[in-house]
Amino acid sequence: MDEETRYEAVSSRDARFDGEFFFAVETTGIYCRPSCPAVTPKRKNVRFYPTAAAAQGNGFRACRRCRPDAVPGSAEWNVRADVVGRAMRMIGDGVVDREGVPGLAHRLGYSSRQVQRQLTAELGAGPVALARAQRAHTARVLLQTTALPVTEIAFAAGFGSLRQFNDTVRQIYARTPSALRAEAGTGLGAAVREARTTGIPLRLAHRGPYAARDVFDLLAAGTVARVEEVSGEPGRRTYRRTLRLPYGTGVAAVDERSTGRWLEARIHLTDLRDLTTAVQRLRRLFDLDADPYAVDELLAADPRLAPDVAARPGVRSPGAADAEEFAVRALVGDPAAGELVEAYGKVLDVPCGGLTHVFPEPAVLAEAAADPALRALATALADGTVRLDAGADRDEAEQALRRLPGIGPATAALIRTRALGDPDTDPYGMPGAAHWRPWRSYGVRRARAQPQTSAPSHAPVTSRHANSSPSTE
Repeated sequence: MDEETRYEAVSSRDARFDGEFFFAVETTGIYCRPSCPAVTPKRKNVRFYPTAAAAQGNGFRACRRCRPDAVPGSAEWNVRADVVGRAMRMIGDGVVDREGVPGLAHRLGYSSRQVQRQLTAELGAGPVALARAQRAHTARVLLQTTALPVTEIAFAAGFGSLRQFNDTVRQIYARTPSALRAEAGTGLGAAVREARTTGIPLRLAHRGPYAARDVFDLLAAGTVARVEEVSGEPGRRTYRRTLRLPYGTGVAAVDERSTGRWLEARIHLTDLRDLTTAVQRLRRLFDLDADPYAVDELLAADPRLAPDVAARPGVRSPGAADAEEFAVRALVGDPAAGELVEAYGKVLDVPCGGLTHVFPEPAVLAEAAADPALRALATALADGTVRLDAGADRDEAEQALRRLPGIGPATAALIRTRALGDPDTDPYGMPGAAHWRPWRSYGVRRARAQPQTSAPSHAPVTSRHANSSPSTE
């Protein structure tokens, strides 16, 4: 998109581009999402930025009306396999907060200077600034949804000091943390003060239509007892599961009903420092950063898929809340996975209904598993021979998986689709799937729902993403 096209999106308040770019107004010192309901500023006063961090770095503060920090993430980071895409996925997972820029660079296989230079050149902000913007958003959520002391929130959000926390909040939101908390009409309602016992309430934003029933059907069909469960009637279901996180454990609940802009969720954590990571993993599981407009536009050009696109807009390609867990489940199957949980899973300190365990870690399975294929996979995950973290190189991971006993091409591709969130895979070898690139994962989900599997049309596709290549509140 050039700047004139971006300005047209701003003028029409086009929510399709929320999270894809941000605009700032020089006369007010404020930056917004494209769909901001405020009066459209004059073109000469508008500047565009690829990230919120870039706008913040240029001295702009977040709009109070449209909350640009709460938009879905750019779908571009799910598609791209280059260093910038991988870095953005890892920053979203909290790697910079936990390991610093050197840790991020080491995982990417580059020097810190190279990572800084590439991110700044393309995104207008380096890894520290990008992580800082994410920390500020986490802090706002905690301020407005919990009664936790400000000092506790500062460190839970990932800030190194209370002073750094105060300075960042004032710069980005033009208010003190206390004023941000006291604002009437913001946050998620008065009842959120009970978050210590009910969990932290969250609104998980998504872009465009969201076919929630399809996602919840998939999750309900493959639950593993003690680790996850789906309750309620279709259309009003709640998915709940346990999470193994860097600092502790968690229990998350997500409701099927969508407002059209977000899914309601609640998260219980043993350590609040895990909030950012937990949210990003839920976003990957429910594929909330996808661009359904681009996906559906391309797939609707296929005569076989067009009726389904019209009937069910916004079908997603779900990921996984725990990539290593999904790899094990893909290998052994969900019934056997339940047996592994019972035998080797970590018991929660405080059970939550039918959720009593966290899925066993690879290191535990590597020592205890009797099945040679499972033991080989668990060992590879534990020693890093196979990497399935948010920033893993997808090609390398798939090749490493296929070298393990018991994992064929289809299983490796399925793990790539779900565990690594690749939007452009075809684990089932569907005829004509190449014409769905770079959204083959979505085309496959739709095609597998069809009563027949005849080959799709090879007619040319016209779309603003048709020639793309796969070079996450």
